[in-house]
Amino acid sequence: MKVSATPQAIVIRDLESFEDLRKVKAVEKEVWGLQEDDSIPMTMAVACRAAGCILVGAFDGNEMAGFAFAIFGREHGQITIHSHMLAVRDRYRQHDLGWKLKLAQRERALAMGIREMTWTYDPLQSRNAHLNFSKLGVISDTYKIDFYGPETSSVLHQNGTDRLWVRWLLDSRRVADRVAGKSARAETLDALRHIAPLVSFNGDGRPARADLAETLARQRVNIEIPGEILDVEGSDMQLAREWRAATRWAFAESIKAGFYVSEFCRSIRGQQGPGAYLLEQGRVDNPAALDR
Repeated sequence: MKVSATPQAIVIRDLESFEDLRKVKAVEKEVWGLQEDDSIPMTMAVACRAAGCILVGAFDGNEMAGFAFAIFGREHGQITIHSHMLAVRDRYRQHDLGWKLKLAQRERALAMGIREMTWTYDPLQSRNAHLNFSKLGVISDTYKIDFYGPETSSVLHQNGTDRLWVRWLLDSRRVADRVAGKSARAETLDALRHIAPLVSFNGDGRPARADLAETLARQRVNIEIPGEILDVEGSDMQLAREWRAATRWAFAESIKAGFYVSEFCRSIRGQQGPGAYLLEQGRVDNPAALDR
């Protein structure tokens, strides 16, 4: 189905009615192929909306193009917002709605006096990595193995459910700069060529692991990933599982050694392709990490 809506015609607004929440379930099933057990129960959605959680949708007239659903949390002794789900229908992807829905969440959280938002995503998903690090300015020092279990009913969760738990420091200079369109320090993979890789391509598309002790003795390391892991899963699930195992090892070991994930860089400026994460020694709450 071709979409004729322009970005200006798509409206981002709070979800207000029972019918709005019914549309959330429809979008969930379309985007992720979720069965009933893995989708948001309607009663829970109603209760969360009534309790003041952040539920926003992108609407093309009466049709929901996407949504974002966030609940209250508590970390580091502070009240936070945890963005549990964000989905955009395929035919609306060209309108940058994921970014716009995140900005709507940020605006509402700041209005509540909340300064931090968290969420999880699959670190093998390069498009999400670019959105999260390059455009939104998240940082991460937490890797969760099989966060939702070995698999779920979603077609996107058949290669484990490992996740990076990311932190979005909403009023930091780093985030303000990124959402204003200011570029990351290292925009392309070429900028990371001189940094030691923990995992890299070995020439035939497979992941190669570096010597752990030697690599982690440096101040900065990188972890390379394929450009489109879903294509890899569709053509060679065994290879996709090799990438999962290698990157799981790299993230878990580097974070345990005191690194945090600070950037994601694509191989070609402005285009989809293989990419790499930049990890640096230090703490995510270090002011220097939040000012760049």
